[in-house]
Parts: sequence; structure tokens; C-alpha cells
Amino acid sequence: MFFRRSALASFALFAGVVRGGTKIWDGSFNAFSTVADFDKWSWASQVGTYQWYIHGTQPTSHYLALDPAFKNPADTAETHGLRMTIDSTATWNSQMERAELIPQTTQNLGSGNLFYHFSLMHSNTNPPDSTLEHQIFFFESHFTELKYGVAPNPTDLEWHVGGQPKWSTPFVAGQWYNFAYDIDFSAGTVGLWASNGSAALTKVANNIVASTSTNSEDFHVGVLRIVNTPTPEDWYVSGVFIENGPITTAIGSGSAPAPPSSSTTAVPTTVPPSSTPVSTPISTTTSASGPLQSQYGQCGGTGYSGPTACASPATCKAVSPPYYYQCQ
Repeated sequence: MFFRRSALASFALFAGVVRGGTKIWDGSFNAFSTVADFDKWSWASQVGTYQWYIHGTQPTSHYLALDPAFKNPADTAETHGLRMTIDSTATWNSQMERAELIPQTTQNLGSGNLFYHFSLMHSNTNPPDSTLEHQIFFFESHFTELKYGVAPNPTDLEWHVGGQPKWSTPFVAGQWYNFAYDIDFSAGTVGLWASNGSAALTKVANNIVASTSTNSEDFHVGVLRIVNTPTPEDWYVSGVFIENGPITTAIGSGSAPAPPSSSTTAVPTTVPPSSTPVSTPISTTTSASGPLQSQYGQCGGTGYSGPTACASPATCKAVSPPYYYQCQ
């Protein structure tokens, strides 16, 4: 069941907005005075909090920009957020459009129960194309990630586990969306926490079994678009950090005003059963031989557990083997 923002805000008063766990990696952009600071990292000089090598051939300023207007205003601890731009030049190791940062750390980011936090927004200027698949804030094995521009809800941000959609919410321009992947590496499960704007995180999907693994250098902070087109897209990122449990539910100070109701979407305030997606029901095409993946959907790859056959006339093709195969 979905509630509008007023109901979600009321729920937060009962849930509490407190800092819970211990931050083990801070992905805040406060340490970066200008985007030129991202270029200080290299394989020969691994300094700073991010590795920056998954991008196109243009200068860093073509793909990244820092500004106070680019962050969730509820997060008063951050001085500025990050705008990430992808376009036809943003190719790396393939023809896919990519702009992705990787944590630079000696911490173990794959042990125990960890919470991977981040906030996302897009505006009406250079919005994402809902007809093209996007992979957002993902691990190399894609055991969990957000997607946009995919079935069954292409205009939603969809949370996927093992290549299968489990939860979604409409992705509205001007609205900040806050997330935390709830990853229990010991138990091999992953769940999702989410909220809008300044509202506290609530658990929107229970933990389910997944092939949880990371070498602490394969969490992609950014966006990958499968199809290369000339039209640019801008993605806004804020509030990135990783902590051990219990989860911190507050978004910054939690004191920023809510945006106008016309731009507000809501997330559920109840925790659904692990088998139940909580937005639009998920469906797949079936045949006598089993379920079929739709065109441009994932059909194989490391950790993937969904349909491997494609609905006609598409066939399953290697896009980034062995990690990702797609119906084309």
C-alpha cells in the first residue's frame, strides 16, 4: 500500500530518525573542492575516496560537476552534491554510456551486515530516457542494483536482485529519492530501505537470498546506459556512504522542507513479505519451455537467476561477458 508524503512523514515521527551504525566508508563529496580533484586519483597514485576511470574521453568537467544545488537539501552535512552526465562520448571499454565512481578504501566492504546509502534525483533538463535500460549503483556481479527504463515499469526506479525486479517507485523530476541497500554478506541476503526528500528511511522490501559478494572495489557509484545515443542525461547524486548496522534512517538533519505535493511520490511505510514487490506487480512472458525475457531485458550474467530465453524476435547476446547478457 502506498501513502502520500504527509502519511510517510507522520510515520517517521514514530519510527525515529537517529544515527544507528558506524560509518566504514564516507563517499561524501565534501573532500572535492572542484571536479579536478577527482583526477588526482590514478592507478599509480591511489589517493582520495574514489577511483575515477570509468568515463569517456572528454575532460572530467564534461561528465562531473559539483554544486550545493546538486545535493539533497535535507543533507546539511554535505556542502555540495554531484551531477553526473552521460552522452555519446561517455564510453568506456564498450559502446555503452558510463560515468561511474568506485570506492577507494582499504576497508572490507563485503563483510557482515552493511548498509550502502545514496540519494538520487533528476530534473526536467537532460532527463533520463525511459525507453533505454539504465543500471544504477550496482555491483560488478549485479546481485543488486537499481534500474530505469526497463519492464515492467520503465518510468520507475526499479530495485533488482539477481536481475529480477522486486520493487519500484515512479521517478519524478525534482524529487530526491533516498536508498540504502541492506546487505547481509554473512547470510547471503539483500533488502531495501527507501524514502523521499527529507523523510526518514523505511524498509520497503525484506531481505531475500542473493549471491552477495564484493571485493570492496566493485561498487559502481553512477549510471550505465546500455544503448548509446547523442542525447545527454544528467543524474544528481548525494548522501553516499557505507555503514555497518544498525541502519541510520535520518537523511542529513532531516529538517529540510518537503517539495510541493505536485512533485511528491511516496514509498510504502510497511515492510512487505519477501516474495511481494510493492509497486506495480511484476509479470513475465511465459512459453511452454518457461518464462521469456522481454527485449532489452537481462538474460544472463554472473549472479543472474532470471529467464535466459528471449521473447521473439530478440535473442540473448553478450554485452559485457561474463557479467551481463541482454535480449536484443
